[in-house]
Amino acid sequence: MSEPERARVVYETLVVEGIDLHVRSLRDHMQFTDDGGVAESYGISSALWPIFGVLWPSGLVLMHHMDGYDVEGKRILEVGCGIALASLLLNHKGADVTATDRHPSVAEFLKHNTDLNGDPEIPFVRTSWDDPVTELGTFDLIVASDVLYESAHAELLSQFIDQHARPKCTVITVDPGRPHRGEFNRLMAALGYTHSQEKPPHTDYLEEQYKGMLHTFER
Repeated sequence: MSEPERARVVYETLVVEGIDLHVRSLRDHMQFTDDGGVAESYGISSALWPIFGVLWPSGLVLMHHMDGYDVEGKRILEVGCGIALASLLLNHKGADVTATDRHPSVAEFLKHNTDLNGDPEIPFVRTSWDDPVTELGTFDLIVASDVLYESAHAELLSQFIDQHARPKCTVITVDPGRPHRGEFNRLMAALGYTHSQEKPPHTDYLEEQYKGMLHTFER
């Protein structure tokens, strides 16, 4: 019996204000492997399978934004983390960060990348936004990048955030201009959050000009 085909990966070093962050990610968005149909059992098709493992521009923007953010004393959650660039950087700097994603391969990539950087393991919970109440607890700061790419995500994500937000909480999302952004903003307002947005500054680390926005929600 032949061995199952493995997804091809690439290694690179990202530089953030003098910090070298070593990262293993998928080579491109055409990679796929799902031994035993685990991802399929969670509703993740072969077309959607690689999305978690690619370095997307919004993830890079969030990582760079968090580099200058005051996280002292804050409990932080990255939602829909994928390769979890923000979590990897915050963890490297000693922050209290937890990561979540629904994809079953994220945990292995996250562990590999923390080992690459000689950092402590990042707490990770595999969960979907429509799962029953989790045991994650609540957080002072919740972050996410490019997570509103399906019509149902606005309501699911806003409810997931509300479940895990402390009474006083900041939510930061990076969005490339998804059509469901307006609905998400409306739902967050209904949950008591004020909203502001800005163009991310200094995105010369990207290959192309970033057309999306940084969104901040405060309650």
